[in-house]
Amino acid sequence: MHRMTEQPARWTEATVYPDMWTDPDDDPRNTEDSSPDGELATLQDFLTNYRLTLRMKCEGLDPAGLALRSVPPSSMSLLGLVRHLAEVERDWRNWITEGDPLPKIYGVRDADFDGAVGDQAVVDAAFRDLEREQAATDAALAGHEDLGTRLGKEGIAVRELLVHRIEEYARHCGHADLLRERVDGRVGQ
Repeated sequence: MHRMTEQPARWTEATVYPDMWTDPDDDPRNTEDSSPDGELATLQDFLTNYRLTLRMKCEGLDPAGLALRSVPPSSMSLLGLVRHLAEVERDWRNWITEGDPLPKIYGVRDADFDGAVGDQAVVDAAFRDLEREQAATDAALAGHEDLGTRLGKEGIAVRELLVHRIEEYARHCGHADLLRERVDGRVGQ
């Protein structure tokens, strides 16, 4: 059994609340002055904040740090999560369209994680893929303000898809917390 011999020291940039990722004034997710009005705006706000959280967990790391695997036998890494979420965004869009599904971005199953190697070109492509797929799925849903509208061959309600997206990002942001701490010891929500 392999044991990590080198544990990074735990740290945070926050000075106000030591269990936070960053200080409230520096946190792009901090919207204490206003809260969203209505169900759609609330769901979009949660999704936006989880997307920002994932990016924040990746900031400041080099390609090797982003590609560092969690613990064997898992192939999970921060870069793998970015690639996985790009793939999932595309898959969700396939759920709500009537036509033929778009092909997987990275090819075969688990290629999103397996291909997450510490190379700057791979990192740059992963973030471009994520931005493109997020924007495309957002655009596909933008015309459906009635959250009860059912879309695609399976008749999935817009509300269900939005909640599922939030759940997916939230779950993976929890993974990102642990992955980031494993890489360099940085902690916080």
